[in-house]
Amino acid sequence: MAPPLPGPLAHLAPVLDHYGYAAVGVLIFVEDFGIPVPGETILIAASVYAGAGRLNVVLLGVIAVVAAVAGDNVGYLIGRTGGSALVHRWGRYVLLTPERLRRAEEFFVRHGGKVVTIARFIEGFRQANGILAGITGMPWPRFLAFNALGAVLWVGLWTGLGYAVGTHIGAISQQAFRYQIYLLAGLAAIVLARFVYHRYRRHRAE
Repeated sequence: MAPPLPGPLAHLAPVLDHYGYAAVGVLIFVEDFGIPVPGETILIAASVYAGAGRLNVVLLGVIAVVAAVAGDNVGYLIGRTGGSALVHRWGRYVLLTPERLRRAEEFFVRHGGKVVTIARFIEGFRQANGILAGITGMPWPRFLAFNALGAVLWVGLWTGLGYAVGTHIGAISQQAFRYQIYLLAGLAAIVLARFVYHRYRRHRAE
């Protein structure tokens, strides 16, 4: 039986149950050339599953790195061949407006390879990383090297944290249930107190 995923990751459980590694690979791949899908989120959720014994963490990590590098290289190809004209025409559909593109290009040109490595950890830059590298004309071998490094670090971070959570998912679920009861009890006390207060005020007014 699949472990319950904590918090906002729970809605990805059916996707992982049905598609497993394929879901992780596809979502990371398409996210990395600008499509707004939860690639990072499903990586974290899958890592929790791996920690709970539902997936192989090594295979998960390899698939995630390959998908991340491949997706960014598709973005690089888009940026290199279509350039800024393509982004200006279609970028709004993937949340890459002309103003965002201009600011990102300036930042990218100033910092070069460092940006390619750390961009994966920044929402927005992760999706536009390859496209910007292509637009600014960064040499492909240089982009590939820094991009692969960033992918390995990004996947390593989230799979490591998710796996650690997954190995203790039973205890975490119990604690979450325990504090959920306390939270509901606190909310009930607040509602009751407000009810009593309003009844008291009404009685005083009469």
